[in-house]
Formats: sequence, C-alpha cells, structure tokens
Amino acid sequence: MHIRVGCEFSYQATWPTPTVLLVQPHPDVAHTVVHDEWKFTPLLPMHTYHDTYGNLCQRVLLPAGKHILYYDALVEVPATLDEVAPDAPQLPVEDLPDEVLLYTLPSRFCLSDVLSDTAWQLFGNTKPGWERVQAICDWVHTTIRFQYGTSNPLTTAVDIYVQKVGVCRDFTHLAVTFCRALNIPTRYVFGYLPDIDVPLSDAPMDFCAWMEVYLGGRWWTFDPRNNTPRVGRVLIGRGRDALDVAMVTSYGSPTLEKMTVWADEVPTEAGDATLVAKADAGANKDSVDL
Repeated sequence: MHIRVGCEFSYQATWPTPTVLLVQPHPDVAHTVVHDEWKFTPLLPMHTYHDTYGNLCQRVLLPAGKHILYYDALVEVPATLDEVAPDAPQLPVEDLPDEVLLYTLPSRFCLSDVLSDTAWQLFGNTKPGWERVQAICDWVHTTIRFQYGTSNPLTTAVDIYVQKVGVCRDFTHLAVTFCRALNIPTRYVFGYLPDIDVPLSDAPMDFCAWMEVYLGGRWWTFDPRNNTPRVGRVLIGRGRDALDVAMVTSYGSPTLEKMTVWADEVPTEAGDATLVAKADAGANKDSVDL
C-alpha cells in the first residue's frame, strides 16, 4: 500500500542556528520511498548524512528570521500487520551479537538500573521471551494513562513509573526500561503511524514512538502505547531512547511556532498519479542538497 507522510515546522530564529532534522523514512527497513521532497522557505542549503544508528539526517543552518521547513513523501509499505511470534525466545546474554549488547544498557531516559528491582518484581515470574515482553507491554498499556502535556523533554521512565501518565514517548521509554532491566535488548524507535483499521482519534496527527525487541535472533516490533499489531508503520529513527532520535535538534533556541504532521493511506492509483505528476513538475526544486 501507499502511505503519504510528512511534516512542516515553522520556526522563528533570533540568531543563526545550526539544526539537524530527522524526519525522513529510515533507509534500512521494509518500505520503499516512491518519491519525496523538501521545501525550505526561505531557500536553504541542506547536507544529508547518516548518524551512528544509520538514521538519515539533514543539517541546515537557520539564519535569523522566520523559517518553514517542509518534508513530504510517498512511501510504499507492506499491507500487513506487525508480525507476531509468540514462541520467539529470549537469548542468554552470552549468546547475543556484539552490536546488540548496547541495547541492554541504561540510557539517558531509560534508567533500567534504577528500575531493575521493580522489573523483576513485576515480571520475573513470566516466561522469558515473547510472553515476558508482551506482559511488559500489557502492564504499561493498562497502568499508564495517556494524556498530552503531562511530560516534558526531560521526563524519564522513572518519572513515568511514578506519575503513571504520559504520551507515547513515555510509554515506550518505560517498556524499554523494563525490558533492558530483564536483559532483553530493546531499542527505541519512532516514525509515522497512519490510522488504518482503527477508530479515528480527535487528536491531531503526530509522530509516534514504539520499540523493537531482539528475540530469537532478530528484531520485532512492539507498541506499548497502542498494544496491538498495526498496519502502515513508516519508521524514521532508531536509537537508545528519544535523545538519539529527536525530530529536530537545534544548537540554539529557535521558537517553534507551529508543527504539522501527516500520515495517510493513499489509493495505489492515486499514488502512481502523484509520482508521475511530481516527476513531470521536477521535484525538489525548492531545496539545495550540498
């Protein structure tokens, strides 16, 4: 299926501000970017690079003044739900690949060392593997109340465990923390998640956070906020926690005046027509890639 995703940020900068954007689909996942484009108003030069985790990032310098940063993409994704494998086992730490060990350790927002005893008390009697991870997701999903404006960029998983309320970022941080406390490699991910085959929400579309857990020799998707397999995910970034995959990282203090996010299914025929129209128009004329 085709999913149209994108975002627009409106910033006011008081002085030249180096900025890193992370909003493009990740290059190493099971989706295909059919077409995408950037538009910066006013026009700005842009430099693309891959960060430590393989995420696709853009660097720009925002001069003093008002800026509109726009990204839009047509993405082809599998028309299937997230995979489920109830028999996937948890591997002993000594059998984990070297590159996976990083995701068993505490990080800035996922303080698994602080919540270690709590994790073992809550989930120590569950069967290691898929069943244990699902038990963690069930607990977070039912115990933590979702409410906008209840956390901030400094809120940790420990804070969420105490206050029992947060947003999808916080649900994911807490579930990641519990998994790591139980020696289950888990990484924080975020992306676009369209409302397909689910009740429509009154809240405006936003970026969504979930997690990937290493079981049985591969990574699996778990979503403690929604806690049900979904279709149409477009992953943007992977990392230890939200600090590694911020949508916008600015080396200064520009004022964010407005943010808009979209993620919608597009009929295949309409997606093909969009691709042709974009090609004819000459895409990406409004940005410069150095």
